[in-house]
Amino acid sequence: MFFLLPSTEPLPPENLQIKNGATSVRLKWTDPIADDKIKHSFRVIYSNEAHTIESFLTKEREANVLSLQPGTEYAFSVYTSVLELGKFSDDDQTAHSFTSLLWLFLRKLMMVNSSARSIKCASKGNSEKCEEKSINMIEESTDFNDNQESINPLDLITALFHCADPFLQQEMALKMSMCQFAVPLLLPNCDTKECTLMLWALRDITKQFRFHGLEENSIVLTDLPLISFVRLGKNPNLSKSEFLNKILSSKQQNYDTFICNGLVEMSWYLPRGEKKIDIFKDPVAMANLRGNISDFEVQFAFLSQTSSAVFLFCDDLDSNQTFLNFLQLSSKLVLICTTNDHTSRDNLKQRLAQMKLKTYSVILKDGKMNDAEFVAKLKKTVAEIVASSIKLSLEKMSMIATDLGIQVDENNTICQNAKERAERITRDIENIPDYKMKELPLQGKPWKEISKLEKEMCRLKKARKQNIEHYMSELKCQIQNLRMEQGNHRMNEAIHQFISGCCSNEQLYFLKWMKITLDSLTRKHLSRIQEQYRDACQNPKEDKERLRELDNQIASSSLGIQHFMRELSQLYESAHFQGNWNHSSLKKLPELCAQLMLNGFPLELIDGDASNIPLRWIGDVLSALNKLTTPHNRIRVVTVLGVQSSGKSTLLNTMFGVQFAVSSGRCTRGAFMLLIGVSEEFRSELLCDYILIIDTEGLKSLELAKLADSYEHDNELATLVVGLSDITIVNISMENATEMKDTLQIVVHAFLHMKEIGKRPCCHFVHQNTAEVAVHEKKARERKMFLQQLDEMTQAAAKMEKRGNKKKFTDILEYKIDGNNWYIPGLWLGTPPMAPVNTGYSEELVIPSDALNASLALNNSNPSEFIDCFKSS
Repeated sequence: MFFLLPSTEPLPPENLQIKNGATSVRLKWTDPIADDKIKHSFRVIYSNEAHTIESFLTKEREANVLSLQPGTEYAFSVYTSVLELGKFSDDDQTAHSFTSLLWLFLRKLMMVNSSARSIKCASKGNSEKCEEKSINMIEESTDFNDNQESINPLDLITALFHCADPFLQQEMALKMSMCQFAVPLLLPNCDTKECTLMLWALRDITKQFRFHGLEENSIVLTDLPLISFVRLGKNPNLSKSEFLNKILSSKQQNYDTFICNGLVEMSWYLPRGEKKIDIFKDPVAMANLRGNISDFEVQFAFLSQTSSAVFLFCDDLDSNQTFLNFLQLSSKLVLICTTNDHTSRDNLKQRLAQMKLKTYSVILKDGKMNDAEFVAKLKKTVAEIVASSIKLSLEKMSMIATDLGIQVDENNTICQNAKERAERITRDIENIPDYKMKELPLQGKPWKEISKLEKEMCRLKKARKQNIEHYMSELKCQIQNLRMEQGNHRMNEAIHQFISGCCSNEQLYFLKWMKITLDSLTRKHLSRIQEQYRDACQNPKEDKERLRELDNQIASSSLGIQHFMRELSQLYESAHFQGNWNHSSLKKLPELCAQLMLNGFPLELIDGDASNIPLRWIGDVLSALNKLTTPHNRIRVVTVLGVQSSGKSTLLNTMFGVQFAVSSGRCTRGAFMLLIGVSEEFRSELLCDYILIIDTEGLKSLELAKLADSYEHDNELATLVVGLSDITIVNISMENATEMKDTLQIVVHAFLHMKEIGKRPCCHFVHQNTAEVAVHEKKARERKMFLQQLDEMTQAAAKMEKRGNKKKFTDILEYKIDGNNWYIPGLWLGTPPMAPVNTGYSEELVIPSDALNASLALNNSNPSEFIDCFKSS
């Protein structure tokens, strides 16, 4: 099946050294990835004064560049490349060594598989021995010895975070959060005895919940009360982790949230605003410190200063009396002890009365109190404390951590410089639509008018009885005037700063900070406008014009990196049209974007606001890709189509391990393309070096439904991306007859157009939200009826477009009734925000992944090069 190494932006090579020769250069650098098991290579790129670009790949940490022209100035760059598509067999599902155990866990985590912690390590032949042991919940009473034949499964997660670069750490934390795993808050270093606050690693986690209305924000910026659970003593009778899981889980759902891996972990309970379902009515964060607090004084000091309450599990008061007498907490203390009989219970109360310990509450668990009663008492105590507690965000906690000598992962020079760059661009943004008009003007009215005129040149709908040549000449003249108008705009400071950040050695951090900051601004602005819209709807006297104005503001309130890249594309198009390259950096933009694509960043193919493609820009970016990857530049294209909000981006992210933008309440606009490499051993099978994945906006969009040409827009979008594709995935999220029929009509029209130009692509249908065990077998009759529907639509579409007598769907493309239909369950196991990702979702996607693999391997057409693929459409 397909598997993509974690799609994070790799750290760049370090300490680049250059030694000049007469006609050659010798380059040496330091490998930023310490783990030899992580497959990666380096791409060397160099260009001369005439901007001629050359590149090659190497797995070594040095390279010789030969045949250079004497007296010519060259620019050299070296990039780390780990984004690669490979495959693994069923045998790879079992770990036969400690190293393979780590990779198996990481592979499952990247597929958002909630069973990732339940993998096992089993011995195989005479290879490295490994006890068959799960890395799921391990009770804290478990003692791990130094036996070389066993491994502490809890240390696996810690080791992964220590080995990962900052961007992989972010991706791991995000996936763990989606699976409802606890995430590392304080990561200890076994060698130095220091610990690190994982602020950067948690910045990508965004949560949505209902408290005082609907709230959505980064978990790092959300003010929440923190309840910490710690242990005093070495042999506890009660496991904190076990009861924490029970506190955070409903009766219907019981999943392990904490994995107790020797560090401070954090998880959250977030209400959905329904009293009958919510365990707590207030949102709350919970932390778990694994180990004896007497051995982790710094971590305990941090928790005591940041928590609303500390729940301390202690069974042996006698041995720990001295520690408890000197214990001073700024937070409320809840002491939890166990007793065996009534006598010991009375003795325990007497000992507590004699001690100087100031507690908020004492909970005694004896043999008469079962676990359910104990958990209910814990929940009640937590609820009482949370109702009147002080709230802190993780960002505010970082200042306390610094005062205690705890390192903060993002407090390094490169990260902070990138943050300052991003803040210089975004600090003045108050009203997003106004900002876009002022700072990003080229993608506004001029570009949208150009798009309309270019479409009219193809359609000639308004020509009527006019002379066609004269009419076309008028349209071209109008386009030229609009391009001249674009050229009159000077490059704004924001765009200048954006280009500078993209070209700096802080590029990866800079783009991440831009994404984080812009996403936060968009959420705040959208929330404010949507609240005004709700208030206006409830007022029967509200002017309809006001509602229309608010509706337009909501539609234009999105701001992301794609808008800045879109402005760059229009600057480039305008400069190329006028031949005016006043800014030398503009000529290098296609090369810059090509390198970003090689590093795993998605690039906008179709402008979703103007519904148009900047042809010159996209063509030159793909040309630059061609130069950078030659001679290994063969590609296959995979595209997804489906209705709005059907989970297309999530589907691609799970299948390929990529990072298309997904966010509740916001949908993909236009189309984005993302590039992944194919491993060497897989290239001969797929007959390509790269796979280009295209994510598209939803068909039948509610925003476009009110427009007269919405159906035409969907047809054009589907035709374009199908024309580019070797394989099209049609995503059907609900077995709704009307929705499915509308979607299929659009898809059939697109495939019919491809047949007319001699292209015969392949199509796979993925049916989501099908939960039956034997769904594939039970749906045999439905699949046959489904094919009949496709045949009927094919005949109707052929008749409508006068394309000949096409009687069957299989006349226009490759389709097998059993091999091209796939059924997967819904994404969430339960109701968000506390629902984990359904294990069946990621596991069932293995089957269509294998099918795509087979379809690509059986594709008889010659693979395209980057620029050829674009021109052929």
